[in-house]
Amino acid sequence: MGRITIYGQSTSGEIMEHKFKVKIIDLITNGRYVVALSETDAKDLGMSPLDRVKLAFKDKSITAILDISKAFIEAGNIGIFFEAAQELEIEKDSIVRIEPMEKPVTTSYIKMKLDKSTLTGQQIFAIIKDVMNDNLSDVELTAFICALYINGMTDQETIFLCEAIVKSGSVLSFDKKPILSKHSIGGVPGNRTSTLIVPIITAAGLTMPKTSSRSITSPAGTADTMEVLAPVALSKSEIERVVRQTGGCIVWGGAVNLAAADDKLIRIRHPLRLDPRGALLASILAKKKAEGATHVLIDIPIGRGAKILTKHDADILAKEFISLGTKLDMNIQCIVTPGYDPIGAAIGPALEARETLRILEGEKVSPDLVEKSLVMSGILFEIAGKTAPGKGKALAEEMLSSGKALAKFKEIIKAQGGNPNVTSKDVVIGSMTYTVLSKEEGRIHYIDTEVISAIAIAAGAPNDKGAGIYMHVEKGDKIIKGQRLFTIYSDSKAKLDTAKEIAESRQILDLDRIILGRSSSDNRPYVYDVR
Repeated sequence: MGRITIYGQSTSGEIMEHKFKVKIIDLITNGRYVVALSETDAKDLGMSPLDRVKLAFKDKSITAILDISKAFIEAGNIGIFFEAAQELEIEKDSIVRIEPMEKPVTTSYIKMKLDKSTLTGQQIFAIIKDVMNDNLSDVELTAFICALYINGMTDQETIFLCEAIVKSGSVLSFDKKPILSKHSIGGVPGNRTSTLIVPIITAAGLTMPKTSSRSITSPAGTADTMEVLAPVALSKSEIERVVRQTGGCIVWGGAVNLAAADDKLIRIRHPLRLDPRGALLASILAKKKAEGATHVLIDIPIGRGAKILTKHDADILAKEFISLGTKLDMNIQCIVTPGYDPIGAAIGPALEARETLRILEGEKVSPDLVEKSLVMSGILFEIAGKTAPGKGKALAEEMLSSGKALAKFKEIIKAQGGNPNVTSKDVVIGSMTYTVLSKEEGRIHYIDTEVISAIAIAAGAPNDKGAGIYMHVEKGDKIIKGQRLFTIYSDSKAKLDTAKEIAESRQILDLDRIILGRSSSDNRPYVYDVR
């Protein structure tokens, strides 16, 4: 065990030195730096839970949050949680320094926002700087998110927040223009358009570096799906090399800390399920700005199960994206699409990767996903000036049907370090399966996407790449008793049993003898172009 020297301030102003034995606590604190003192020592030092301390070792220091233990940490010892110990490379017999810290001034800015004040650029930049330096506790960050949610943000505050998030991390740089990108608001299982759009766009000679997230609440993020086929945790220089070579990439943005502060804010927003409008806009636009994007298409799915419920709300959000994009020197267009049932049949990393390859190889699968990807690719071609208005989709169809998109996808896979000879038959999916059959007849009126996602996650997705669901039906289909509805895939019997239990105990499909959904012959997504 190492020893710690703590410098405190007595009431007389005299510096006091306290030494403690280090106890490394092998627990991950989700990006926070945490130390723990015994209740006795904390009382002697006049410190309380969630107080900030400066933890320094050699020439490095971090801000840590204090926990207090009644029994786990003995007097004369200090517990240092894993991430703090790892960051400072604390070793046996190390001597570290701890100094109490005052609350940062940014807590007063957060209170101002709670009191409905408008924040200046300097104040917002200061908050994001403290976010990056871990100077704000989770309680204070939660208050900030709640203030944005309750009181809203002006356009100028949103722009300041976007710019602050961009400057908090790395920024990609490319000589060739235009730089295209797309983003989906999310909330719809199987909506894996990026792995189709990127090869379609780049096959036509345009540049599209796609940085994506790993899953937060869904069975798969784009990065999780692409990782089945190639490494996605590339460095900034590697991403720029891949894009120079191939015109595009599909990588995990977290590996290069693009818009780094956003991940810290999302960590707070996620448990609360809060998406303050200004924070949502700033989050997405910051990521696109960090990619170097000049032309962006935003997909806004709507409907029960999606994040946005109505077309009215989606139109308002789309207009805000377009307006703010102009102020940030980005040409942004939005597309409003159905989010009332899964897009595509495959849900889960390996299943979605296999489906992407099957579509690029020319198989007639997941017509909804294909149509949506072609429409979106067409819009990107048009706003980038590659084709005349109304001609973009035809070019996208040519890139797909000719095999050029498949060739480009394999080129990108190779450049990212994957196997360029991979085919859909090579993708390994879960070895254990269970197929859910219909217990009645009727026509599908509604598919509960939240329950579908919950089943896929219970089966192991996205951590178990082969786990997930393959849908055999869609909204509007006529169903007979005993017909296959969907198949669950897993590599764990225990996880498959849990997924089966959810599938059999929850109402997933709403069947009605009257045709309330679209007809089964109409596989095209309803697309509303907001320009």
